[in-house]
Amino acid sequence: MTVPAKKSPFAPDLLAGKRILITGGGTGLGRGVARHLVEHGADVHLWGRRQNVLDEAAEEASASRPGSVHVQTVNVRDGDEVDAAMGRLWDEHGALTGVVNNAAANFIAPTESLSPRAFEAVTSTVMKGSFHTTHAAGRRWIAAGLPGSVLSTLTTWVWTGSAFVTPSAMAKAAVHSMTMSLAVEWAKHGIRLNALAPGPIPTDYAWDMLNPTDKSAVGATQADQIPMGRMGTVDELAHLTMFLLSDACDYLTGQTIAMDGGQMLAGPGTFAGLTSLTAEDWAEAREKSQAASAASKAQRTGS
Repeated sequence: MTVPAKKSPFAPDLLAGKRILITGGGTGLGRGVARHLVEHGADVHLWGRRQNVLDEAAEEASASRPGSVHVQTVNVRDGDEVDAAMGRLWDEHGALTGVVNNAAANFIAPTESLSPRAFEAVTSTVMKGSFHTTHAAGRRWIAAGLPGSVLSTLTTWVWTGSAFVTPSAMAKAAVHSMTMSLAVEWAKHGIRLNALAPGPIPTDYAWDMLNPTDKSAVGATQADQIPMGRMGTVDELAHLTMFLLSDACDYLTGQTIAMDGGQMLAGPGTFAGLTSLTAEDWAEAREKSQAASAASKAQRTGS
């Protein structure tokens, strides 16, 4: 089902004066949302691991306001690197008003086949990265007596778990817990923490990793499993993101909001259907995932 473009319900200056950081902002949902923030007045900072990808994302996002997007190559898994990058950002551009924890890693696999390295790659990006970034901004807001807003990108798996993406489900559940915990602890400082749990919104590469074979196209990535009968869009996610980062809802904190077309309520919004795959199916899926990963890497490096 094709969703017609919808006009933004917000004033063009909704985010004027806001300075917002998006981790994992060079690709996928972060890249798509950045343009909307800029169009509504925000200055945006994008963090990621690859300079060329960040530069492309910045050029795209700042088309309506050249010079409004800035980039830094940052490995959010490394707390010291995050803190140093946050310090440079504040020194060179000024205090942030908002943080979007969007950096993520994920792939489908039988859990018994995972190596410690694979587990760490997913959980450290999502859980540690979100904490490091939130902590680095939060400490500075508190020290300066400034308010702030943190918004984390999660999934409905934080309530249900999900087979075959166990590291991601575990890590995002941890960020869900962080959101509730710090919402209470930091409320007295004027710092709000919320999260979004969007349903399927197709993006390059990530979709390939979660749909590496025709047989694995079930559950969490299928429009026919969603009561509304369609996928979500980046525009819809951006609109809710803008509202939560604006001054329109200062009393809202500690909440994770599902935006999934009713998928979680109808169930299953997970990868439970993959229990039907055979060992041969998983071998095929692994080969296609590796090919997709190699192709994405080659494209990003220009090789």
